[in-house]
Amino acid sequence: MKAEDLDDLAPIKRQLGVPRALQSCHTGVVEGYVIEGHVPADLIDRLLRERPSVVGLAVPGMPVGSPGMEAPGQAAERYQVLTFDQKGRTKVYASR
Repeated sequence: MKAEDLDDLAPIKRQLGVPRALQSCHTGVVEGYVIEGHVPADLIDRLLRERPSVVGLAVPGMPVGSPGMEAPGQAAERYQVLTFDQKGRTKVYASR
């Protein structure tokens, strides 16, 4: 695994095909799939088992209660994990 801290992720996100509306604070690539934002690990595992024909998964924004965004004393927000394809089309992959 390789991690890089970059000042400007916009060129990487464009290169990887992350639609602007789905962009978040973190971008990764796992076995060829783009993972954008605070995507739960179990859904990444599911993605790798199912191998759908998508570019990747995204959690837009930084919803409270998503992985890494837990806040003691604050109720978790409902949020959606979306798939996206090369044309920027999205579908709900899971709701949390």
